[in-house]
Amino acid sequence: MTSETLGRRVRSGVSHTLLIIVAIAFLGPLVYAVSTSLKPADEVFTPTPHLFGSEIRWQNYADAFTFAPFGRYFLNSLFVAVAGTAVVVIASSLSAYAFARLQFRGREQLFVLFLGTLMVPQEVLIVPMYWLMQSLGWVDSYWALILPWAFTAFGTFLLRQFFLTVPAELEEAARVDGCGPFRSFLRIMLPLARPAIAVLTVFTFISFWGSFLWPLIIVNSVTDKGTVPLGLAQFVGQQGTQWNLMMAASILAMVPTVLLVILLQKHLVRGLLVTGLGGR
Repeated sequence: MTSETLGRRVRSGVSHTLLIIVAIAFLGPLVYAVSTSLKPADEVFTPTPHLFGSEIRWQNYADAFTFAPFGRYFLNSLFVAVAGTAVVVIASSLSAYAFARLQFRGREQLFVLFLGTLMVPQEVLIVPMYWLMQSLGWVDSYWALILPWAFTAFGTFLLRQFFLTVPAELEEAARVDGCGPFRSFLRIMLPLARPAIAVLTVFTFISFWGSFLWPLIIVNSVTDKGTVPLGLAQFVGQQGTQWNLMMAASILAMVPTVLLVILLQKHLVRGLLVTGLGGR
């Protein structure tokens, strides 16, 4: 065995060991959450920590839905996340195509100004956004949960970078066949942009699904319009925190995002590889 081969094996072994350590560090909280969700309430905190309690209580998952209207929270979050993601994908794809392909005066300057909005923290916009929702009469409504954060520069930037990698010859051939800009966008650009759209879909869905601060401020009737993050807070009360039920509800809340990543995994991996590369 040569020294070069030995060095490669040592580096490979070290890198794999580090990856295993990082994987264990990330999986540790998840394993703890799952084990806590299956424990009886009086065995969550014990002097001697145990991975599992005296019994496996699958009933905790059913109790999580009866302790609070968690089913309602789940449906609210699903509706808000799906609708918000649809609006973001439609608006971002149209604006990204305009910035990438259409020629108009001040296009680059407008795009830089548009990207500048990414530097403004969401917390800074909370007060003016609430005033706007109040003036429109949208406080405590689904409109307020979906629309204020559905028009961001991130999706536009992501899809624009992908559109710039598409050869212009494809559009030129479409124009020769009689396609206008909008038809070229629907027939050529959108089908090619599926990987980038998958990336944007996953990021946006997770953002809407896990949003806590804005729903906490804009929702008054938590029982009716509350989302999953607000629903998880209902397990904390004056009589104490139902940790086993909260962990069970948290595990259930992870299911939609995990399923979405699994369904879009093929496009997601390709999209992460190609978005942001190249330029024209």
